[in-house]
Amino acid sequence: MKLEGKIMNDTINFTEGTIHDVVIREVKRFTDSRGWLAEMFRRDELPENLHPMMAYVSETLPGVARGPHEHAEQSDLFAFLGPGDLKLYLWDTRRDSPTYGVKWSKVVGETFSCVVTVPPGVVHAYKCVSDNPALVFNAPNRLYAGEGKKERVDETRYEDVADSPFVFE
Repeated sequence: MKLEGKIMNDTINFTEGTIHDVVIREVKRFTDSRGWLAEMFRRDELPENLHPMMAYVSETLPGVARGPHEHAEQSDLFAFLGPGDLKLYLWDTRRDSPTYGVKWSKVVGETFSCVVTVPPGVVHAYKCVSDNPALVFNAPNRLYAGEGKKERVDETRYEDVADSPFVFE
C-alpha cells in the first residue's frame, strides 16, 4: 500500500472499537416556541489546547463524502446537529496510541446530535446518508493554512489513494 503521511509503510488491519482521546459528547437541545439552541463548546469544558482558533460551517450533499484525511497537529471540534445525517468514520493511525488500529463509525446529526473532538493522527471522514443535505460545524484549534493563510495546510488526504485502508461501509 502506498500512502502519504506516517502510515505509508504500515499495513493496518483495523478492528472496531472506541478510540483513545476522541471525545464524543451528546448535545442537548433547549427547545421553546422560537426553535432550539444547543451549546457546541464551552471554554470551561474544553482543555485549553483544544480551544478553537477559527470556525466554519459546511454543507454536504446526499451521498457525498468528505475525507478521509488526517492532521499532524490540528484537532477538530465537529458539531453534528442537523439538519441531515452523516455517517462519521474514524481510524486511529497513531502508533503510540493504546487504540492504534481501531476504527469507529456512527450515524450523527439530526438522529444523534453530538460534538466530536478528533485529535491529530486520527483519520476521519463523513458521508451524508440522509435524503437532504447535512450541515457540519467545525471549530479547529489551528488556523487553516496558518496566520494569513501563508503556511502549508496541515492535512494528509486519502480520498483518491488506491487500496486505501480507510474503507466506508
